[in-house]
Amino acid sequence: MTPVIEARGLTKAFGATRALAGVDLEAERGRVLALLGPNGAGKTTIVRVLSTLLKPDGGQARVCGYDVVADAVQVRQLLALTGQYASVDDELTGTENLVMISRLLGFGRAEAKARSGQLLRRFDLADAAKRAVKTYSGGMRRRLDLAASLLGNPEVLFLDEPTTGLDPRARLQMWDTVRAVVAAGTTVLLTTQYLDEADELADQIAVIDHGEVVASGTPAELKARTGTQTLAVRAADRALTQRVAMAVADIAGVRPEVHDETGLVMATVSDPAMAAAVVRRLDDEGIVAAELTLRLPSLDEVFLTLTGHRAENDAAGLTEGRAA
Repeated sequence: MTPVIEARGLTKAFGATRALAGVDLEAERGRVLALLGPNGAGKTTIVRVLSTLLKPDGGQARVCGYDVVADAVQVRQLLALTGQYASVDDELTGTENLVMISRLLGFGRAEAKARSGQLLRRFDLADAAKRAVKTYSGGMRRRLDLAASLLGNPEVLFLDEPTTGLDPRARLQMWDTVRAVVAAGTTVLLTTQYLDEADELADQIAVIDHGEVVASGTPAELKARTGTQTLAVRAADRALTQRVAMAVADIAGVRPEVHDETGLVMATVSDPAMAAAVVRRLDDEGIVAAELTLRLPSLDEVFLTLTGHRAENDAAGLTEGRAA
């Protein structure tokens, strides 16, 4: 199957700064490819190259089989881009925003109104359709912005950190919206620095660091690459937390992380059999476990293993605004 999005050896420099250092990417139709990395990693630069807003210095990229440089006009007709901040007009109503954009895309007045109404209902904005956008919450504005991106029925949708600045409830609503878009057949390229977001939405993840893809795969594949799991134990009697910690340390051979406020004892283990050994040890000591789990590492732990630092803003690095 031919990838909908394909990049090979993309490079881009801004002066002496390398924003992209040979990026390879692939995304299949109807899937979500997440670019995961901190600010300054090169995520937005990749999006700007793939969406024809920026020419690469080297390498090649195709969207739906069209070269993003040689066939830029055709590429633009097939994609939509939603940036980090909503780009709708605050003074217009939700309906007026969508009708205006539909008309700019060449739809007749009747069809523009019909499509706008459909999308407002689809994104749970029908009740606010006649209100000025300046009265919308942040989550509502982001959903309207995404609705506007879908007016032209794009085959590919670029979402550049779509939940930036949203509260937890609005983020969850945005995730549901993205899932609905993908279910309808659209291919999504998502950039994010939120590990839980990539874990929730992505079929494939490319971990970006300093302009390079340092790892790629499904969330489960990336987690498996660390070769470790996390053992978590909590005693029914919080007074026995330190005894649990000593037992885990003896069996795992590492100093566990102890959360005194919750009584949770956590340790990284390489052998799943250690969980059974801890159960036997606690039973021998008459300690009842209220919780005992063995889980794959989080994406945060994976990112730390792969890059040597956490997926958070790198104050010493290049900001995406400069990189783009």
